[in-house]
Amino acid sequence: MAKWTPKHEAPEPLEGPVVSTITGGTILWFVLFLVQLPFYGWFDDRDATWWVWTCLAGAGLGLIGIWYVRKRDAAIKRSKVTQPQ
Repeated sequence: MAKWTPKHEAPEPLEGPVVSTITGGTILWFVLFLVQLPFYGWFDDRDATWWVWTCLAGAGLGLIGIWYVRKRDAAIKRSKVTQPQ
C-alpha cells in the first residue's frame, strides 16, 4: 500500500476565547443535567437514563477541558514572553 501524502499544508489552528468557550459548554452540560434530574423516573421508565448521565459526563469532561485549556493558555503566554524577537 502506498503511503498517503497530503496535497496541501494543514491550515493554522483557530485561536479565540478558548477558555470561555469550554467553560460555557461545561456550564451548559451541567445545566442540562440539572434540568433532567427531576424527570429521572420518566427517563427510567423509557430506558433512556443515558441522556441524564451523558449530560453529567459532559460536565465532568468539561472540567478536565477547562483545566487543560487554562494550562495550555498559560504555556503559550510563557513561551511568547521567553522567545527572543
